[in-house]
Amino acid sequence: MRGGRGRRPAGGQGTMGLHCFLILSLFSCWAVGYKQGDNVTLYVNKVGPYHNPQETYHFYTLPVCRPEKVHHKSLSLGEVLDGDRMAESLYYIRFRENVEKKTLCKLTLSEKQVDELREAIEELFYFEFVLEDIPIWGFVGYIEESGFLPHSHKVGLWTHLDFNIEYNGDSVIFANVSVKDVKPVPLEEGAGAVVGGVGVGGGGLTVTHTYSVRWFESTLPHARRAERLRDYSFFPKTLEIHWLSIINSLVLVVLLLGFVIIILMRVLKNDFARYNVEEEGGCDDLDQGDNGWKIIHTDVFRFPPYKSLLCAVLGVGAQFLTLATGIIFMALLGMFNVHRHGSINSTAIVLYALTSCVSGYVSCSFYTQINGQRWVWNIILTSSLFSAPLFLTWSVVNSIHWWSGSTQALPATTVLLILGAWVLVGFPLTVIGGIVGKNRAGSFQAPCRTRNIARQIPTQPWYKHTVVHMAIGGFLPFSAISVELYYIFATVWGREYYTLYGILLCVFAILLSVGACISVALTYFLLSGEDYRWWWRSVLSTGSTGLFIFVYSVFYYRNRSSMSGLVQSTEFFGYSLLTAMVFTLMLGSVSFWASLAFIRYIYRSLKMD
Repeated sequence: MRGGRGRRPAGGQGTMGLHCFLILSLFSCWAVGYKQGDNVTLYVNKVGPYHNPQETYHFYTLPVCRPEKVHHKSLSLGEVLDGDRMAESLYYIRFRENVEKKTLCKLTLSEKQVDELREAIEELFYFEFVLEDIPIWGFVGYIEESGFLPHSHKVGLWTHLDFNIEYNGDSVIFANVSVKDVKPVPLEEGAGAVVGGVGVGGGGLTVTHTYSVRWFESTLPHARRAERLRDYSFFPKTLEIHWLSIINSLVLVVLLLGFVIIILMRVLKNDFARYNVEEEGGCDDLDQGDNGWKIIHTDVFRFPPYKSLLCAVLGVGAQFLTLATGIIFMALLGMFNVHRHGSINSTAIVLYALTSCVSGYVSCSFYTQINGQRWVWNIILTSSLFSAPLFLTWSVVNSIHWWSGSTQALPATTVLLILGAWVLVGFPLTVIGGIVGKNRAGSFQAPCRTRNIARQIPTQPWYKHTVVHMAIGGFLPFSAISVELYYIFATVWGREYYTLYGILLCVFAILLSVGACISVALTYFLLSGEDYRWWWRSVLSTGSTGLFIFVYSVFYYRNRSSMSGLVQSTEFFGYSLLTAMVFTLMLGSVSFWASLAFIRYIYRSLKMD
């Protein structure tokens, strides 16, 4: 089943008609009013291995009951990105009308189709239906392993489903499916299978699919029905309230920040007292008989190599900082409903395109300040610094999904829509932001002049090398978010709904604070050794947190999940690399600006005539 179905994902044709309009309505969830006896449409969506959340296939790729002509529901961009391919089903459900063991269809399965179902059940395939934006999950079949000698291996197909639907007034509150007191139909290996005394020759099998519908009244209002879905436990609950871990992280971070700030302020106070005693002469004479960070005042503002790349990193990092902050605050305002499939995905794409002006402005503005001349190339580099790796990674992942027949493979219309958003919105806004930044850029405010001849840098001890600084600067911010990182991974690569956005905001603020403080401390130690190459060092020191996050993703894959197979593994590691790159750019930008502000402060505080 996995990696070898060879079927193209169905349902892409009708998914794009209302995309642009639905993006605007992602954040609301209207109650649909029903009268008794009204038809309530049940959509079939997708199936896939239980342990591989991102490996999904269209429900109708299995030999199941299906209408003669499949009608697909128009989906939002986020739903398509989430692998949804909703299609109308044969289930006929009327509001508040119970149904007992109604026949859905009668199928005659060939031996190949039986083997296909057996393979799906052995891989623990589950299905997902959707009723009034409520996901309904269940397993395709039943598998039992028992005994050692002789060994028993039984595979059964669920041919009867009980739908339990809760309602309040004229709206649907919750729905699930159960197979309690239902006997699975055995799928015997080989020919001669018999079901209910009716056999089919040539290795075939005849099955009759039935269903029941039961309605239950609920006191939960429609506005709070998301709580009912969060409390449901088809998938195992691994996210508990983790206040103790969060408080522990907060205490450690506060102690760390307090230690860094107090020690650094005391050291700087002593430096200022020593350097400013009886100072005479101009800025150019301050290095006579001194050592430490003061002696390199004529080199500390010497512009770095690879200016354009540095400014592109700062620009894209500022863009992701804006993007992450916007999504967290929108989540805190309750704009993402668990019944709106893929709403965060759609929002991230829209905000990424709209915040492109931030990257262009920050990059080109600073590039102009440090005397960059090739501003056109700088804009192009800024716009492609992340989008190019993203497109390359997506191309590989999407190709594998397409080859395996997974619904995670995006339809051509969705690809064109996303590409159009970048070409018509993202790139032009980057250019506009770059032009505005170039025209509004002032001069680089350096407290000291820079000499034409660079000062020779003394040999540095091993603990001041770049690799050591990257290890320290990356590990400390990572340790501050390591607890919350597990829950984020369990949400993105698992089945959980993340709702603790207040805690996420606190952890995000802690991450930025730790990154800035650690960068300032490491920059001070670098300057105290008379090494003025702080520009790229400040970016790499805290930006290396991305490397720790990727290492953690490998650990999570091997020890915290049951994911396997080419399809799931390619998507996991491909997008984990991109996630690490996002953290590197974002934290690298924050640490650079913190270091620049610190350096300007300490050199401006010296008494210079």
